This record gives sequence, structure tokens and C-alpha cells, in this order.
Amino acid sequence: MPDAPGGLAGVPVPGLASRAARTGGSPVREILALTARPEVISFAGGLPAPELFDAEGIAAAFAQVLAEDPSRALQYSTTEGDPELRAAVAARTTARGLATGADDLLVTTGSQQGLTLLATALLEPGDVVLVEDPCYLAALQIFSFAGARVVPVPTDDEGLDPVALDEITARERPKLLYLVPTFQNPTGRTLSADRRAAVAEIAARRGLWIAEDDPYGELRFEGEPVPWVASFPGAEDRTALLGSFSKVMAPGLRLGTLRAPAALRRACVIAKQAADLHTSTVDQAAAARYLAVADLDAHLIRVRTAYHARRDALVDGLSEALPEGSRWNRPAGGMFVWATLPQGYDATALLPQVVRHDVAYVPGAPFFAGTPDATAARLSFVTHSPEEIREGLGRLRKALEHAHGGG
Repeated sequence: MPDAPGGLAGVPVPGLASRAARTGGSPVREILALTARPEVISFAGGLPAPELFDAEGIAAAFAQVLAEDPSRALQYSTTEGDPELRAAVAARTTARGLATGADDLLVTTGSQQGLTLLATALLEPGDVVLVEDPCYLAALQIFSFAGARVVPVPTDDEGLDPVALDEITARERPKLLYLVPTFQNPTGRTLSADRRAAVAEIAARRGLWIAEDDPYGELRFEGEPVPWVASFPGAEDRTALLGSFSKVMAPGLRLGTLRAPAALRRACVIAKQAADLHTSTVDQAAAARYLAVADLDAHLIRVRTAYHARRDALVDGLSEALPEGSRWNRPAGGMFVWATLPQGYDATALLPQVVRHDVAYVPGAPFFAGTPDATAARLSFVTHSPEEIREGLGRLRKALEHAHGGG
């Protein structure tokens, strides 16, 4: 081959940034690729049930905004987001107990981007971020890219331990606490009102920001809602609340919102201008129209009813599917069940054998920022019907029996 123009052959190009080298890919995404065969019943992905999407209503909303004002729907827009969409989200947020105006919100390309913007606006390399242990995987990726030092906070069956949070905050002097307090990913746990009040008090007394991620809060099918951490005394001026349309409307829209105090929100607006100028104009306009003309609450009732039945099918079948001595929870909403196998089992090592039986879960180990629990696994109950879930659990039982010499 000839030399490159103006240079010598074989001279290496500069290397990647250290953040790219130290941040791994998502194990969940890799497992989804392995289990993409249609015959696999997968409890691995947090994928909303596609047959429950209101495709007709969403299509009508797109058609209406494109027919009525295509020049606006297809044009560049403001970074802050569609005013009608922000007003609609603000009204829903206020109705759920947190007084919010349209100008308190920034529309993001999924709540995932909102967390990235917060990391960009808040974190210097070496800053300490506290996370629940186990924690949402993509958050760990974001904080790694930001160069933060991630410190895990212990959890129990009720979620984050406030006593441990206070002790670790005093020792580590973190800048940010990230948590998913309602139907947490991966565990499905919900933090009680008392613990939320304690988190808010600790944040105010110790001086740290809170990133409260709430993609699942509207998927409750049992019990009473718990107020957002952002609504408790001490948290009002230091909490960024992340919202998402992915679980209530459709993930393909890639729409989320960020509610934050003014100075932080302005910093996130500037970070978003540098990232993508603004979120898709036509998607925002269609979502705003959908919220104006469709009955999202009626749609959510249908979704919750279906997910409730699917949660029951999964949880009620685990005693037959998992080996004696296993433990699991019964979340009151959301998408996930957290299970632990008996000591001596390794959920990661078992997964290839399980996939050969055309069923899958996500091993729990990658979700831990601290010492991983090799016996843990996350199972999602929303993607498949109750009948498919029962079939999948039968396959899982056979796979685990085969792996341990029982069949």
C-alpha cells in the first residue's frame, strides 16, 4: 500500500481517551444480543410489552402535527423543549404531588441523556458519586465516562440504608447521590417515605446533590404512591428529578424530562446545546399532541393491569423454577424481580447453560459497584404474556436442574 499522504506508513494514530478505555459495554445489551432468537423466552431485557403500545394513537398524533404545521414540526427548535410538552408534563407532575411549572423542565432525549447532562454539569474528574448497591447499569457507565469515583451505599430488602448513607457521606464527601427510589432497577425495591425523608435530611445537612431517577413510578399496580424525594424538606433546592416517556408511552420516542433548580437546569441546557442542540422537534410535538387528545391515564390502566398479571405469573412460579433456598421479592409495580440463588450457585456461570434451554435472565453481578453477589439475578416480567412466562419458568427449572445434576 502507498504511504498516507504527507506521512509515513505505520505511524499509529493517537489512542482513545482514558474514559473510553475504562468504560465497558453494557452486559445487558450483550445478553440481549445473545438471546435475540425468537424462540428464546427472555426475562433479561427491561423491554416494555410492544403489544401494549398505543401505536394507533401515537401514529394519529404524528399525522396531525405533520398535517397541521409541518414547517414547525420539522424545523430546529429551542434547547429547552416544546412549550406544550413541558406544560403537559408539568401539569402531570403537579397532579402527582410536586408543584412544577413548564419552565422548571428541560426536555431530554430520554431520561438517560438527562443523567448524562447532570454528570457533565456537576462532576469533575475524581468527584465522588454515591449509588445504591446494586445500581442501574447505565448510570455506572455515565459516571465512569465523567471520571467520577463511584462509591456504593449498602441496601437491604427495603432499599437504600440511610444510616450507612450518612456515615459514607461524612467520610467520602460526595458531590452527588444517584438513586431510583421507586421500583428500582435492578431490584424492583421501593424506598419508604421515612427513608426518603432521611435521604433528604442527610443531603441538606451534608451538602450534596441528589439525582432522583423515576422511569417506573407510574407503573404501580398495588399500594399507595410514595412522594418523590424531591418533595421532602431539605431536598427541594438540591434534587434533579428525571422522568421518562419510555415506560408509559414508547421507548422508541426517546423522550424524557429533567426537573432541576434554576442554576443547575441552565447548566444542563448549555450541556445539551453542546450535545445535540435539542431533542427531536417532531417527536416532542407528537407527544404533546398525544397528551392533549389521548387518554394516557386510561392507557396506563391497561398497561398496569397487564403487568400486574405478569408479575403474579413470574413471582408465583419462582418457587417451582428456582432451587430450594432461593429468595425473591414481590414488587408492587415497575418491571423487575430480584432473585438470589442458594450459596454455591453462580448466576453468571450458569447463564450459557440456561440460554441453551431457550430462556434467559440477567446475572446480578454487573449491577454492583461494590462486591458483587454472584448468586443474584434480575428477571423482568413485562415483555411476555403470563402463559409465556410460565413456559419460560419451566425451561429455567430444567436448565438449573441440568446444570446441577438434577436432571
